[in-house]
Amino acid sequence: MGLVLFPGDGDNSSPDVSWSYSGFAAFRRRLAETEGFVLSEMRGFGGERPWSEVSTALEPLLDHPEAGGSDLSPDECASSLVRLEAITDQWAQEGDDQLLRQHIDDARQLAGVLRLCIENDVPLAFL
Repeated sequence: MGLVLFPGDGDNSSPDVSWSYSGFAAFRRRLAETEGFVLSEMRGFGGERPWSEVSTALEPLLDHPEAGGSDLSPDECASSLVRLEAITDQWAQEGDDQLLRQHIDDARQLAGVLRLCIENDVPLAFL
């Protein structure tokens, strides 16, 4: 089982990005950590901390259920893309362990999908 994020344009040939559920969880934990908070402390992830206490353009991506939930709008994709690209650049400067390299690759793939959503004015769909 896994998760696929893709442009909601009905084009099956569009690029997508996929993870195992555990891989996506690790990716989001790292994103949250980079943003200065612990994902497991947040509501919806086992904690009680409300999302109103953190400020990140990645909130639509981080506070999204792994299964179900609504699509991310093109505007949410645009705000997430800018921050995701900045984080990816930061990660590329940090080190060279295998998991970090995987997260950088995943972030770059996701950025490509977000960019396509923005260009075509379509939502980011989760499956």
